Amino acid sequence: MYNELQVPPRTIMTPGPVEVYPLVLRAMATPILGQFDPAFLRIMDETKEMIKMPFGTKNKQAFAIDGTSRSGLEAALIALIEPGDRVLIPAYGRFAYLLGEICERAKADVTYQEKDWESVFDPQDIIRKIDEVNPKIVTMVHGETANGQMQPLEEIGRHCREKGIFFVVDTVATYGGVQIEVDKWNIDIAIAGTQKCVSVPSGLSLITYNDRIEEVLNARYQKELGLGDDERNDNFISSNYLDLSQLQRYWGPERINHHTEATSMIYALHEGLRILLAGGLEASFERHLLNDRAIQAGVKAMGLKIFGDVSTKMPTVTPVYFPEGMTDGEPIRQTMLNDFGVEIASSFGDLKSKIWRIGNMGYSSRKDNVLHVLSALEGALVYHGAKINVGEAIPAALAEYHK
Repeated sequence: MYNELQVPPRTIMTPGPVEVYPLVLRAMATPILGQFDPAFLRIMDETKEMIKMPFGTKNKQAFAIDGTSRSGLEAALIALIEPGDRVLIPAYGRFAYLLGEICERAKADVTYQEKDWESVFDPQDIIRKIDEVNPKIVTMVHGETANGQMQPLEEIGRHCREKGIFFVVDTVATYGGVQIEVDKWNIDIAIAGTQKCVSVPSGLSLITYNDRIEEVLNARYQKELGLGDDERNDNFISSNYLDLSQLQRYWGPERINHHTEATSMIYALHEGLRILLAGGLEASFERHLLNDRAIQAGVKAMGLKIFGDVSTKMPTVTPVYFPEGMTDGEPIRQTMLNDFGVEIASSFGDLKSKIWRIGNMGYSSRKDNVLHVLSALEGALVYHGAKINVGEAIPAALAEYHK
């Protein structure tokens, strides 16, 4: 006999997932509608328009894909890649290699431009590499959660557009919490997710793309045999489920029967975006910046150091070095979770034995959460015998809030 579901209360301060807006949770309990019910189609159409705003775009195409953020990344890349296509991936953190993994599986000819994870690229270095490689696609990450760094994109996008190169950008960790300018930065496809600054459960990927991409998709469109055999294509997109040429027709006026929509997740996305936009995007950006300053002030006041170049640090993730002499951060994380109910994250690769990552995203980006995570981190460090400045973190954070 199984017991009724029991979920412990948590303060989630990871780089995703994050805490979900209470109104979003309530929306998810709303009765189900059929996916072609006119009332549900209106919800889909409103959601499409709201998705565009945090992307900073007037693109015609913007919609959600049923699947976590990497479903959108994969859909975007396999829509463009044909075997042997050259793809350049500037890598300054872990998630660039996820892009590479997708491209390699699509049989692209992938070139990685690599550097240490402590800072972003000088855009001119990427531009020089673009001219050397002459790729069909440049794909990269806007905000790398592995190291908390955020890459400037405007110069890179402008150069790609001048050269006729497709520019595909992962904005998963910045969408809704940091200003994004898809049109101004000449991004051809941008991909985001629900589980970070939108404060909706993981399960949808958000995507927008311009007319250049739509032209490619239309040239590769193939109608499913179950819907008719009148539109077959020798150059069809290799995935059926993640076929953007079909998905845009599912979300568009044609309403082709592609899949059964995740109705409750669309309710959640609609409500999460509504809350974000009702509060104002600029206010969201300012709130994330303020809470980021408070986190950094508290961490530094303890005597701990921030990893990486602070001038290009993203406001939604703070990577914190372990105290001197510590090589395993898991006991600290476990104490914070088990005794304080606070979750932070470790990192990847060599950084796993060097840093923790404190998230600052969406509904989790609140003053009470910031003070709680700093108190929990200090308490756990003291309990495990770390030499830090005790009693300094909270006053330093409060000083930021009361400036």
